[in-house]
Amino acid sequence: MPGFSCGLDATLKVIAGKWKPLIIYFLLEAPNRYGELKRAVRGVSDKVLIQQLKELESDGIVVRTDYREVPPRVDYSLTALGRSLADALAPLSNWGAEHMEEVARVFAERDKWRRG
Repeated sequence: MPGFSCGLDATLKVIAGKWKPLIIYFLLEAPNRYGELKRAVRGVSDKVLIQQLKELESDGIVVRTDYREVPPRVDYSLTALGRSLADALAPLSNWGAEHMEEVARVFAERDKWRRG
């Protein structure tokens, strides 16, 4: 078992990756099929989405259910551990919603500065 410097370190190891928190967010409401997740998590490639879903599954955050039907039907949902993680991420989501305009302005200024 890897050693963690603190609880935040453990959490960040689980949600590391640009898309994992968004995947968890979109699975909080209800199970989603792959295509639904792909549309919800805008900008993610198929390769990365599949990889991050597999990692979340192996970490016990997401469960993949294969219904063994034709045509194939598979969906993803949060485990109890995943739901508790989603609950912990909710305040971050709220902060982003409350400060979205300011954050957008800051990033726009940063982009201007980078362009020269």
